[in-house]
This record gives sequence, structure tokens and C-alpha cells, in this order.
Amino acid sequence: MAFKVFGKTPAGQRLERIAKSENYRFGSFQNLTETVMDFTAATAYDTFKQRAANIDKAPKKPIPTVKTDLGALSTDTPSVVWFGHSSYLIKVNGLTVLVDPVFGNYASPIPGVVGGYAHTHKYGLADMPEVIDVLVITHDHYDHLDYGTVSKLKGKVKNVVTSLGVGAHFEYWGFNPAIIHELDWWQGVELPNGLKFTAAPGRHFSGRSLKRNQSLWSGFAMDSGTHKIYLGGDSGYGSHFAKIGDHFGGFDLAILECGQYNVNWHAIHMMPEETVQASVDLQSKLLLPVHWGKFTLSVHPWYEPVTRALVAAENIKAPIATPQIGEPLTLGSSHANKVWWQY
Repeated sequence: MAFKVFGKTPAGQRLERIAKSENYRFGSFQNLTETVMDFTAATAYDTFKQRAANIDKAPKKPIPTVKTDLGALSTDTPSVVWFGHSSYLIKVNGLTVLVDPVFGNYASPIPGVVGGYAHTHKYGLADMPEVIDVLVITHDHYDHLDYGTVSKLKGKVKNVVTSLGVGAHFEYWGFNPAIIHELDWWQGVELPNGLKFTAAPGRHFSGRSLKRNQSLWSGFAMDSGTHKIYLGGDSGYGSHFAKIGDHFGGFDLAILECGQYNVNWHAIHMMPEETVQASVDLQSKLLLPVHWGKFTLSVHPWYEPVTRALVAAENIKAPIATPQIGEPLTLGSSHANKVWWQY
């Protein structure tokens, strides 16, 4: 665990702050509702067998993507460019917000484990704008916080917004502590650039080594002054989504996890139908389902999450967007939901 990629466990003044959080008890952060994950040897073996038998666990040929000049994106209204899985860039008010970027080849500390699909690496560090006004990291799992990516972005980043405790990794990796904003649930920060971020509860867990839940996991409400966007991170379904929707009075867009689910860990990852319901609970005008399309972390076919989400959204007439990797989604503009994963 001495390698840089594993990060650092909170200590000193950071740990003293964590100990005062009402979400930290018995030496670790806790979910608001009982959250049981069935990770026994038997279920692990069952998962392994299902993965091995799943002929559609990954695309059989490179998936179609769109190459966009990120520096030329319009800033009149917010635009979102999804890079696959939970990595995406938001352009708003002339500012660049980058969320959970993973531009390495693997969602793992071990090369060769959990590799990305062909052509989903079409975007990389060289494609990012010269300035990242805000880097948002929802939690410290390897498919959301990639050491190789953030360490190379360090010189471009003006602010880091993340969950309480995650800042220990960033300081260990050489980031200036003055730009790191660690938030407990319902805490907010208004940055000098005018963007406001508020951390909101999720139902998940954290950890980059053997000891779990030493840092928090969150969704983030981003308020630009003219638009509100919910950056969902990872979360199982729960009553917290309705509370968040009521608290913020709804959102123009909810970007929510929709993939890597399994009945054995249903408490920490939503089924696609629950993702759609969560967007309704959040009182969102539009849903962008993410956490799919780049890595295989579960047993379902790679395209199943978005297929099920589209059906669920149609059943209750919930607005949903399914852009290709790299295709800009501009709020307020019309968008056609092409079934691009059938190719």
C-alpha cells in the first residue's frame, strides 16, 4: 500500500474534522440507511461464472464515438460531454468543470485489470482545455479517481471539489491544500468564479485499500446562477433522492449512475429503472445516464443499462438523453436519442 496510486488515509487535523461529522461513527463513514453488500466467497464465485458466460460483457468491435473540440464548446448555456463511464466535462458560464476523469487504460491500481473498451480512450489528457476551473471527484474508487489522470492534470486545475476525507489523497499527490474543498453532506462552497457546489448524500462506500469508508462518497449539486445540475456519483436507490430534490427545488439536468449493477450489490448501485425514478425524485428536467459504456465491472451486457433506462423513461414519460461518447449535450437544445449502441 506504499505505492502512490493507493493514496493516503486521512490523519491529523483532517481526521479530527472527520471525527466531528455526524456521518462518521465507529471509526468509519456510514450510510443514512442500512446498506448490506453481499460480497461473500459464494457470491463472488457466482459473479465470476456469470461474467465468464456473458458473451456481451464488452463490445465485440470499437463503439462509435464523436470527436469534439472541447475548447470550442459554446458557453451560452451549459454543455456536457461524456467520455464514457462516469467521466464528463461541463462547460458553463465560460468555465470548465471536469468530473471523475479516468483517462488511463484501466479502472484498477493493477495494469491489465478492468480495461476499457476499444476506442473509448479517444479522449485523453491532451484533449482537455488548458484550464480546469473545477475538478470534481465524487469519491475515491479507482473508476472515479484515477491517480495517473489527476496527477497529470495538476498544473491545469484551479479548484478541487470533493467529499470529506478525499483531500488526503490529493495532498499526498502534491496538490496545493488551498485549492482543495472537502465537503460533508449538505455542506457547500461558493467558488470565486461564481459556481456553487453542495455535497449531497449517496448510498455507497469508499476505499482504495483494505480499510473501507475512511472518506465520504457524495453527489454534488452545482448551481451556476442560471442552471442547476446534479452530479450523481455512485449511489444505490433511496429516499435521499427525493430529499435532495425538495432541498434544491429540482434540477435542469441529473447525471446519474446507470450500470455495473448486480443483485448482490443492489444496495450500492441502482438498477436502470431506479435510475430513472431517482431523476424523477430529484425533480430533474432531464436525465443523463452514465457509469456504463467504458468498463465492465458487473455481469450484465454492456449495453443493457441504457436499453433498460430508455424503456423505463418511456413508460413514465421521463425526459432522458443518450448522447454518444464525445457528443455535446447542450441544455435547452433539442436532442435525438439515437440507439447508437446497436451497430
